[in-house]
Amino acid sequence: MTNSLSQAAASAVRPPLLTRALLLRFVSMVGSSVSFFLLLSAVPAHAGRGGAGLATGALMLSTVLGELAGPWIVARYGNRGPLMAGLFLLGAPAFALPAADGPAGTVTVCLVRGLGFALTLVAGGALTAALIPAERRGEGLALVGLVGGVPSLVALPLGVWLAGNVGYGPVTVAAGVAALATVPSVPALREATPEEREAPGGETRAGATRTPDAGPKALGMVGVVRLAGLRRPAVVFAATALAAGILVTFLPLAASRASAGVATAALLVQSAASTAARWAAGRYGDRHGPGQLVAPGLLLSAAGMSAMAALSSPVAVLVGAAVFGTGFGVAQNATLALMYSRVSRPSYGTVCALWNLAYDGGMGAGAAAFGLLAGHTGYPWAFALTAVLMLGALAPAVRDRREGHTATN
Repeated sequence: MTNSLSQAAASAVRPPLLTRALLLRFVSMVGSSVSFFLLLSAVPAHAGRGGAGLATGALMLSTVLGELAGPWIVARYGNRGPLMAGLFLLGAPAFALPAADGPAGTVTVCLVRGLGFALTLVAGGALTAALIPAERRGEGLALVGLVGGVPSLVALPLGVWLAGNVGYGPVTVAAGVAALATVPSVPALREATPEEREAPGGETRAGATRTPDAGPKALGMVGVVRLAGLRRPAVVFAATALAAGILVTFLPLAASRASAGVATAALLVQSAASTAARWAAGRYGDRHGPGQLVAPGLLLSAAGMSAMAALSSPVAVLVGAAVFGTGFGVAQNATLALMYSRVSRPSYGTVCALWNLAYDGGMGAGAAAFGLLAGHTGYPWAFALTAVLMLGALAPAVRDRREGHTATN
């Protein structure tokens, strides 16, 4: 009886996670994810060999530049305005793609869309973090990852299939509509006063988000990089993202000789394991602290990557994918939750930008460097050496845990 009462009391004080505001935020989250990933592979395929690299390169370059500028924009204009602008810049230019004349027109559209996507990540991420109760941040971020991740998994292959079977024009229209149709959902996420935030029952009235405290000011990108409590988790996550970029790019090439379909199955296993691990890590982190999971996530990721060296064994590749996916999911959730816990709400946008830069930069750098490395060593040795190099990020993870940072601003 005592245990039942204590459990009931514990659940009573836990604030609700799926509030009306968070559900409303999911609308624009799904719309931006569908719009971006529908065209991520469809545009390069349509551009052909000569323009494919330019299109993707322009898109990712603009995304990274937008993530660098995003914190300043959010600090100046708030979250809702930049989020609506990002959805518009992501969706509206898509209608011009069929009429784009040659690589120059396609690259221009991709540059604009990349900026829009960056704004949805930074402004949307800050807004989402403000809607998740701090007591359930890990679990909430895992749910957010699922809501944003599933549409991307579906839209990425669907865009290529639709372009080949229905036509390039309809796919671009669908991508444009997916983003623009969600713009009206953003104004409903109005900023609230502190009194509204403390409404009875723990939920914000009218699905509002809390306004920034009068005291703390938003950190800039230079500021967050200078802070060890934010820089170290970002470095650890970048190391795991580096390996993720390698697997997505090179596993289909490296495993093609092992057995038919093993690469596809491994990537599915990796994705499923990552999703499950993010959820489990979120629940554990909310109860025991996300800082305890950063180093284990890195170690599991490195162990999974090392298993990829046994490319001749489909079983080893599948097990390695499962282990890596578990570690990557843990690192995703733990690093982001830890970084959010160390800043005040005005700096959520900057933290989101830094984390996404670690993600995008790590994946891009990993894919580029691994191609050069594998050309000299072969794929098995390249996977093994990557695992060893990843362990270099263990030093900042261990040091961060020992110093026990609790806040940075």
